[in-house]
Amino acid sequence: MIRNQVITVRVQLLVILAVLLFVSLVFRLYHVQVTRHDELLKRAQEQYTSTTKTSGKRGEIYDFNGNLLVGNIPCCTIVADPSEAGDAAQCRKTAAILARYLQLPEADIFKDLMDKKRDKKDTDGKENSVPRRYALIAKEVALPLAEKLGRVLKVEKCKAISIQNSSKRYYPKDELLANILGFTNIENDKTIAVFGIEKFFNRVIEPSAYVNHYERSRDGIPLVVQPERHALDGVNIYLTIQEPIQSIMEDELDALVEKWHPLAAYAIMADPNNGNVLALAQRPSFNPNDRAAMDPQAWRNRITEDVFEPGSAMKPIAISGAIDAGVVSPNTRFDCERGHWYYAGKTLHDSHPLGILSVAEIIQKSSNVGTAKIAITMGAPRLYNTLRSFGLGQSTGIPLKPETKGILRKLEKWDSLSIARFPIGQGVAVSPLQLVRAYCALANGGHLVKLRLVDRVANPDTGTVIHNPIEDVPSIYKNPTTHQKMVEMMKRVTEEGGTAVKASIPGFDVAGKTGTSQKFINGQYSTNRFFATFIGFVPAEKPRLVLLVTVDEPKNAHYGGTVAGPHFKAIAEKTLQYLNVMPDEPPQPTIVKPQPHHSAPKH
Repeated sequence: MIRNQVITVRVQLLVILAVLLFVSLVFRLYHVQVTRHDELLKRAQEQYTSTTKTSGKRGEIYDFNGNLLVGNIPCCTIVADPSEAGDAAQCRKTAAILARYLQLPEADIFKDLMDKKRDKKDTDGKENSVPRRYALIAKEVALPLAEKLGRVLKVEKCKAISIQNSSKRYYPKDELLANILGFTNIENDKTIAVFGIEKFFNRVIEPSAYVNHYERSRDGIPLVVQPERHALDGVNIYLTIQEPIQSIMEDELDALVEKWHPLAAYAIMADPNNGNVLALAQRPSFNPNDRAAMDPQAWRNRITEDVFEPGSAMKPIAISGAIDAGVVSPNTRFDCERGHWYYAGKTLHDSHPLGILSVAEIIQKSSNVGTAKIAITMGAPRLYNTLRSFGLGQSTGIPLKPETKGILRKLEKWDSLSIARFPIGQGVAVSPLQLVRAYCALANGGHLVKLRLVDRVANPDTGTVIHNPIEDVPSIYKNPTTHQKMVEMMKRVTEEGGTAVKASIPGFDVAGKTGTSQKFINGQYSTNRFFATFIGFVPAEKPRLVLLVTVDEPKNAHYGGTVAGPHFKAIAEKTLQYLNVMPDEPPQPTIVKPQPHHSAPKH
């Protein structure tokens, strides 16, 4: 009886123990299969799955007519899967092969291949060691070298190394437009846009990437677990720039630098009818394909970042406000005081002694005294509103960053001298782009067009093309006769008796203005450091282009008509020929007078 009771108790204990074990197993299975399912599945997959990352092609940049300015050269990226690289002997063998073909330190590659684990936090925050599946060995490897290396790796059975197709950025025109296009760098296997068009449009130029996952069998053969998908390319950018005109400009800018040895120089050309920037360049510049000794000061975009006092190039802008308001006419006369006028405690000088001149002659002879008297006649509020209406003190909105707003003090901060100095281009500062935009308005009847650097963007995957719209803006002028009056007066600047006869183009009427401005250094105007400028439009009556040439600290001369004028002529004349613009009138042939014949003296 007692024995049966003992057996019964033992059986009951075994049953209870079995139940407890079963319940424990159920809870354990629930915890593993449900609570930690995602975590454990992921860890398991990391043991037998791999990933490959594919990236589309970075968008390319073209000129208006489809000439390639920035492209991509096919190349390869060499990567390793350290978890599959084998033991130390195999890793050393693989490292030796890679080092020999890629010209890389063998020790560094060996260290990378032997680094087979990485720490990763799970969902509970605990750190776990997982296989290290990716290590970058080399980037931008030329295709022939990569193909040769691939064959060697296959023969030597180095399964841990993969060669992936990629591309590197290439600038086929070298220095052409370099400061505007910008460039990219590769940092930590990622493309970084540094500045220029490359950076401003990086979000749309940058391609998308896609990660494909696959399982591996025991012998390393990939078994795709989902349909392979491809990344999308970035969009292509088409600029308003025309490469032939850009080449003309850059060649002439090089000639300018060779002759005048300036600190810097700028040239910008725009179509005043639609705001299209046709060409723009600066010196110094750089070659984005060769950055071994590249000075950041050379690739900084001075055209949007720098400001300078425009000097007499400001005069037509200011005087147009007086003409438009009816305060003066082209024939209104002012006493220019023989080049010396005392006003508000300071003496204002002209470069030459001038007497009584009409408004038209004041522009032609570039009288500071006459312009100041016109400004005083029109009044400070009207002068300020005129300068603002031409875009001074405001960014142009061109797609390049950073862009300066220039310097134009608010009216309430003007002093007694401001009204006599601002209209002659002293005490105000503009960027080269601001001045070009203002002269587009002078050329096209007072319409302050938005400067366009990008004409359209194209999606290579869908074929969609989106055009940058041309904005229709009202005229600054209230008087319909203002435009023609200003054009007629500005034409006289390049005619006989004007300050820029060297900017004249045979057969064409050129309207423009010189600017010679002292540099403001350490609180005072320098007596030997200048900006020399000529800006104008041609043909004057039906302008096809506005062109600015500015030279920073030229040597041996400093007047805008002497330094910048001839280079304006050279660029504009060649561009008109390229655009097939017919002359206003046929150039007059040069008449060579016959020389009298002198017989030899008789002895």
